[in-house]
Amino acid sequence: MFVFRGTTKALLCLICGSFDKMKFMKLGSKPDSFQTFDNCVRCVSSELETDVIIKVEDTKFHLHKFPLLSKSNILQSLFRKASEESNDEIQLVDFPGGPKAFELCAKFCYGITVTLNAYNVIAIRCAAEYLKMTEEIDRGNLILKIEVFLNSSVLRAWKDTIIVLQTTESLLPWSEHLKIAGRCIDSIASKTSVDPSLITWSYTYNRKTTTLSEIMRTGIKSPKKSESVPKDWWIEDICELDIDLFKKVMVAIKAKGRMDGVLVGEALKTYAIRWLPYTVEELISESHILRNKSLVETIICLLPSDKGVTCCCSFLLKLLKVSILIGVDASSTEDLIDTIALKLDDASVNDLLIPARQPQETTYDIELVMQLLQKFVASQEQNCETKMAKNNANESEFVLGHGSWLKVGKLIDCYLAEVARDRNLSVDSFIKLSQAVPKSARPIHNGLYRAIDIYLKEHKNLTKLERKSLCELMDVKALTTEAAMEAAQNEQLPLRVVVQVLFFEHARAALCAAKNSSKSTNGAIQIDEKTDPDSFRDEMSKLKIKGEESQPDAKLSKKDSMNGTGPRLLPLRSRRILDNLWLVRKGAGGSVENKSSETSISSQSPTSVVHGAVKSSSIGRNRRHSIS
Repeated sequence: MFVFRGTTKALLCLICGSFDKMKFMKLGSKPDSFQTFDNCVRCVSSELETDVIIKVEDTKFHLHKFPLLSKSNILQSLFRKASEESNDEIQLVDFPGGPKAFELCAKFCYGITVTLNAYNVIAIRCAAEYLKMTEEIDRGNLILKIEVFLNSSVLRAWKDTIIVLQTTESLLPWSEHLKIAGRCIDSIASKTSVDPSLITWSYTYNRKTTTLSEIMRTGIKSPKKSESVPKDWWIEDICELDIDLFKKVMVAIKAKGRMDGVLVGEALKTYAIRWLPYTVEELISESHILRNKSLVETIICLLPSDKGVTCCCSFLLKLLKVSILIGVDASSTEDLIDTIALKLDDASVNDLLIPARQPQETTYDIELVMQLLQKFVASQEQNCETKMAKNNANESEFVLGHGSWLKVGKLIDCYLAEVARDRNLSVDSFIKLSQAVPKSARPIHNGLYRAIDIYLKEHKNLTKLERKSLCELMDVKALTTEAAMEAAQNEQLPLRVVVQVLFFEHARAALCAAKNSSKSTNGAIQIDEKTDPDSFRDEMSKLKIKGEESQPDAKLSKKDSMNGTGPRLLPLRSRRILDNLWLVRKGAGGSVENKSSETSISSQSPTSVVHGAVKSSSIGRNRRHSIS
């Protein structure tokens, strides 16, 4: 606390409060003698009669000329002009700070005690500038003393600086002319980059960092002064600023180049939570929508220069929902989409459930998710090409070394399962989004099978062609055993798909039997899209002959089946389908007729391979040996 008496040049007393209290300064020593009459008249109680009336807005001040003339250059000029015009009333037009600021300046002229603090110091500073209370008129005048207080006390205190900055907006253009806002912003930005271990000033930090389990285990403890200061200590205080000031502060912080992008992203998230309404009604109301648009657009433009990679993807997607809802500028929305696409692998299904825009008829915005996916794939492919060229690696090594592909593949499959319940979701939209996922991002098709299953259950009126198109998205070879067993009994799937599942599960069981029956087997049957039916039939025949030689009784023990070392038996319904198909083929003399689009079997059909394998394995043997 600084104390000055009258117009003395020396600093008579310096009293500093504790670091967490607001700084203040007292000027003058006389008691307050200002009185109010009729709410609009203020006068000084004195033995001498007042000789001038000064009007500020609607308030009239009855004062004495001499104390005012000794401190204010502008009042000297106005008094001289009023005297020439024989006018004893002076009007101060557009006075900064209004009647309250003028009264404090007048009290300073009278030597009455005036207390300056962070809330009124800028108003008094602008008023003193208006009145030209400079050193040219009187040494130790009001402007000098306020500047000493600002530089040596207020701007060194964290919270006081923020309070002062908030008061500057109501005092434009004077505060801007005096560059007070810029000084405050520079002080705030500098303090945010200080080493947390060196911070001694108070700050606001109400975010919960302790879990409930920790509280129950250790109990509630008061914070100690020795506790370390968190790196984001400054965020909550600056989030109290208006959007324009917040933008200026964040720009200054980023310009310093010493702030981590993660903390910048956290500050933007905290500000959005602090000021955006919680309900849709308030968000889109006419009285708030312009302000909300400005807020969201400002946050988007303040995203870190790393294209938002350091920001939480969930926050960015929520921000995108709000942007679409309130109709933010198209360029800002597009920038936000580009930012989100770079880290789509960190998103969750709930974050992607964004309400559809017109003219879409679906519940959720499928086109937006498609756009995000395409941008993500394009950026990943570009990164892949760059790294492969740099490291001379092949594409498969790159994909296996990065989990972002797999995360996005699983994310889109889960998203498809969620939106598959929408009756307005067309087959084409479902297929288009599914096909946008790269094959390398979907090594297992369990999630896709689940999404297709849900879609088929919710859309009962699909044509056979549409059902076939959906099921062609799924590769039955990429299903796990559990998913394949479920698919084999799924009545929603076309019969052709069920047969394919049965074939590959049958082959999988055969491979397992071969592994258990002969550990000396040099090769294994590879099942892929290029497998030749004749070669596969020969391999199956050899496999069965080896099985007979090693197991004369041609029976699998229950022990092997139970402990998982032997092949898993196919479901009863699945074996019946195979038996029926076998009988049909046998009755037809080994030829197959194409009678249905769902059950048609070509020369490379899975059931054709099964029949050929069974037939070749039965030649030269007196009894039938089953591998199922």
